[in-house]
Amino acid sequence: MNENTASGSLSEIRIDPDILLLLCRNDTDQPTGVQRNSGRRYLQFHFCLKGQARFAYNEGRYHLDLPGDQSLLLYNPQTELPVQATLSPHTWVVSVLMSIRTFHGLFSSEADYIPFLNPEYRDRKYYQQNPVGPSISVVLSQLWGQSTHPSVRPLYYKAKVYELLSLYFNRTADPQAEQCPFLLDEENLRKIRLAKEIVIERMAEPPTLPELAEETGLSLKKLKEGFKQIYGDTVYSFLFDYKMETARKMLESGTFNVNEVGLKVGYSTASHFISAFKKKYNTTPKKYLMSLA
Repeated sequence: MNENTASGSLSEIRIDPDILLLLCRNDTDQPTGVQRNSGRRYLQFHFCLKGQARFAYNEGRYHLDLPGDQSLLLYNPQTELPVQATLSPHTWVVSVLMSIRTFHGLFSSEADYIPFLNPEYRDRKYYQQNPVGPSISVVLSQLWGQSTHPSVRPLYYKAKVYELLSLYFNRTADPQAEQCPFLLDEENLRKIRLAKEIVIERMAEPPTLPELAEETGLSLKKLKEGFKQIYGDTVYSFLFDYKMETARKMLESGTFNVNEVGLKVGYSTASHFISAFKKKYNTTPKKYLMSLA
């Protein structure tokens, strides 16, 4: 199931009969709710890429907060645990639901390592919250930014879910040895995120790539490669999409006319803005506004 709105999206992707991937995104300025049933013997992995989510259990009497860059693992064989979450504004969450039987088949040789797979724990509740490291953050971003051909997309999602689990349970690798060649440590990840924040903040007059590299302390090569790896696009393609999404929301608000919107997102003339908007949405700003009436 896929539900897309002007403000965000909820996608359910069936990886295997007993594995479900949920991509939950709230780009609005208001909290939004997400709900999904889950079987009793299902593990729940929740990863908050940015923003903050609050999960409600036991008919809303118990809450777990999941801030950005944190993960949550839940397992309770004694009761149903439907996924009920409230996503704060501008929050992205990736969730994986997997039956304990399927999961055990993947990690049977690690049963002594993973506590809830041990016989003495198998019928007990299990809860764990951990920070999301750079390697996992990259995979989460790739799930959001994928641009694969539809024919191979199911395979891509499946591969990324398994990669996500392998990184989550990896206990032997050097934490400084990241999976991506450009991402050597948390500091580089922070710099790439800073680059994104800079171009968003200055979208009307963005810096050049060399200027951005100098300001963030990255080489031009690492900036280009790292940005695309994490956000799934080049710096300026990402900025173009962000500007068009911002422009669309401004038009919907009814507060600004077409010329004002164009200027605010960095277009000096209305004609340039109209051409860019049409390139993104295959319609002009005026026709888009008419469709909303």
